[in-house]
Amino acid sequence: MKTKTPLKQLKLAVPAQETPITSFLTASGTFHDGDLLLNQKGLRLISEEKESRPSDGKELEFDFTLDDLETVKVIGKGSGGVVQLVRHKWVGRLFALKVIQMNIQEDIRKQIVQELKINQASQCPHVVVCYHSFYHNGVISLVLEYMDRGSLADVIKQVKTILEPYLAVVCKQVLQGLVYLHNERHVIHRDIKPSNLLVNHKGEVKITDFGVSAMLGSSMGQRDTFVGTYNYMSPERISGSTYDYSSDIWSLGMVVLECAIGRFPYIQSEDQQNWPSFYELLAAIVESPPPSAPPDQFSPEFCSFVSSCIQKDPRDRLTSLELLGHPFIKKFEDKDLDLGILVGSLEPPVNFPR
Repeated sequence: MKTKTPLKQLKLAVPAQETPITSFLTASGTFHDGDLLLNQKGLRLISEEKESRPSDGKELEFDFTLDDLETVKVIGKGSGGVVQLVRHKWVGRLFALKVIQMNIQEDIRKQIVQELKINQASQCPHVVVCYHSFYHNGVISLVLEYMDRGSLADVIKQVKTILEPYLAVVCKQVLQGLVYLHNERHVIHRDIKPSNLLVNHKGEVKITDFGVSAMLGSSMGQRDTFVGTYNYMSPERISGSTYDYSSDIWSLGMVVLECAIGRFPYIQSEDQQNWPSFYELLAAIVESPPPSAPPDQFSPEFCSFVSSCIQKDPRDRLTSLELLGHPFIKKFEDKDLDLGILVGSLEPPVNFPR
């Protein structure tokens, strides 16, 4: 039986020392970290292993530099940087430009490098495409696919709740993205939340923001670092224990339940004024029974799906691949549901939360 860690002893990890950013810059103005080289011309990965360049819709029929892009408006701000809606001056195509001011902290630098590598390698239709990366004057710029209906958080703000048939469509696409990340890329996303699941007018749902993801070698199974948005963290993560891919499944279950009931699952009612503090939420997640879908409001299949994700013991959670075969997903597969009908009628978001 595991002993409970007193709440007062739980502390967030603080980097032991800071590494000057200049140690990762060459005289030519290139950001160099391990096998990654990034400058004004773009990104290259140098590896002893043969690197194949992604081709699954990732290559553009035209090339460009940052000078070819003009800013339309800022669509997101956060600790990771600023996201702008930009337009190619000559072609007219829209992109999302994520601008990251390089941080001298070692842990932040590693997160950024990790995001660059994952973006460079991703070949999945359910992961947001990164077309180009640039480094110039202390700033890293990621040219990303523009998802014109914002995030799932934006959708919830307008529709309040999402009905089960559409939730099944959302879940299937997110699960397909997680199967790719977990099984092919050996990545724990570590920050699955409504604002990191983007939607476009065609009804496509894609996972974004790998700034806090962890690459796992095929022989490694767990991590014990504390990063990400704590609201959606699994019990083992928020309490500082080791965790694996199943921590993403807990987060997905929390997101799906929030979309169904119209509020964050650990908020008791819509009238509750204040969100729980970190330590209040930690106590609730670790000590209390996990939240569940009310059986009098939702189908048995949906209640089972949520329960299969939100299990306190990570060994009791189904994997992303197993969840793709869950009766809740299968129930609506032949209904020819178009999520684009739901999101296409919504107002485009003013700002994307980041």
